[in-house]
Amino acid sequence: MIELTSNKCSLPHKVKDAIKSVVGQGQVNLHEPRFDGNEKAYLMECLESTFVSSVGKYVDEFEKSLCEFTGSKYAIAVVNGTSALHIALILSGVEENDEVLIPSLSFVATANAVSYCGAVPHFIDVDEETLGISNNSLEQYLSEVSEQIDGKCINKKTGRVIRAIVPMHTFGNSVAIEGILKTANDHKINLVEDAAESLGSFYKGVHTGTFGLLGALSFNGNKIITTGGGGAILTNNKTLATKAKHITTTAKLKHQWNFKHDQVAYNYRMPNINAALGCAQLEDLPSILRNKKLLFKKYKDKFNTIENINLFQENEGTSSNYWLQTLVLDKSHAHNLDDILKLTNDSGYMTRPAWNLLHTLQPYKDCPRASLTVSKSLKKRILNIPSSTYNFK
Repeated sequence: MIELTSNKCSLPHKVKDAIKSVVGQGQVNLHEPRFDGNEKAYLMECLESTFVSSVGKYVDEFEKSLCEFTGSKYAIAVVNGTSALHIALILSGVEENDEVLIPSLSFVATANAVSYCGAVPHFIDVDEETLGISNNSLEQYLSEVSEQIDGKCINKKTGRVIRAIVPMHTFGNSVAIEGILKTANDHKINLVEDAAESLGSFYKGVHTGTFGLLGALSFNGNKIITTGGGGAILTNNKTLATKAKHITTTAKLKHQWNFKHDQVAYNYRMPNINAALGCAQLEDLPSILRNKKLLFKKYKDKFNTIENINLFQENEGTSSNYWLQTLVLDKSHAHNLDDILKLTNDSGYMTRPAWNLLHTLQPYKDCPRASLTVSKSLKKRILNIPSSTYNFK
């Protein structure tokens, strides 16, 4: 029987009331940045120096701080997370007409970055436990659709090389990355992590984005910290790090006055003024992460008493940054999703569903894909609720 939203005891009203009890009354956004530290001071210093573009001390300082926090040997700051993933895919060897395995349950940037390389997104399923790529499904699927020829993983149907796989750490929650990495290695596929949402998330004590050949972070205005617009490439490979910095700065050879460029490249370098903002934000990241955990606990206390809906929580052995607090409806109550979204948003609480599955988007509807059973189910049952760290009582 379908619950009516006019019933104050209905699931949509219970969700709305639980959110209200945690974040209070009023217009509440899904996620927004907070600037309570050295942001203004660093920005003013940057302005006074006149070095506001790609030259200046803050870019180097930001990269150094990222390395210290994530444990990555190298970090290359760029203009956004999509450009970080684009360059990471190029450096992983992705070429025109290759296939790249990605989850269909992801933001469109994951597929777009693959397309920028002239490659083809190949969609695979996720699991309910992590919301990210399911290694069990991946192993079975690859055993069915691929074969090894001359040390390459070949799609038996299309004849194309499956060059890379891109696990995405959904809403900041780590996938079971060890198993995925082993499967990728077994099938001679390079692993590049889409860690755009997972700065501050760890798998068995190791930061996300550092398991694969390369990883990509995002610092968009809605992320856990922001540089306004920005991203970073993480890698433990010195050669790849050097190449990443070179091709994100137009492949210009060092010279006091001459303009020599040795390959087609990209103007992706992060501006100094954005990095100044990022340096201040990184200083506050430990406090942000503590408050994220506190917000999760407050939500958990409320949603534990509500049947047919669960607050997603980090898996054993992982530490989530809880970037976006995530509710998952029971399958039998998927019909309530739109009513919950309407009631909460009409009441001033910004909530949103998961992204439209990538294989359903016009540019990607003809791309190869697995069955995607779990992805299709989760799309009908996921919603994110207000997640800013200062929006709770």
